[in-house]
Amino acid sequence: MIEFITENALLLIPVLNIIGAIIKNTEKIPDKHIPIILLFFGILGAVAILGLSPESVVQGVLVTGTAVYGNQVVKQMKKSE
Repeated sequence: MIEFITENALLLIPVLNIIGAIIKNTEKIPDKHIPIILLFFGILGAVAILGLSPESVVQGVLVTGTAVYGNQVVKQMKKSE
């Protein structure tokens, strides 16, 4: 997926990871809602960086998917079977 993300939007991946960690520590928001909240921030961030266009919305979706998927890969790799 990294091949499809523009260089300017790559900055959003660690930002979304930080936002996700902050939300995770909030007891009022269920974990199942975190990806949707991050999607909102990912699209908003991409539009802020790249301007309002269909491409920036796609970039927001891609960076959010990469952040969420990367987080899940790390969690699964830490699990012992």
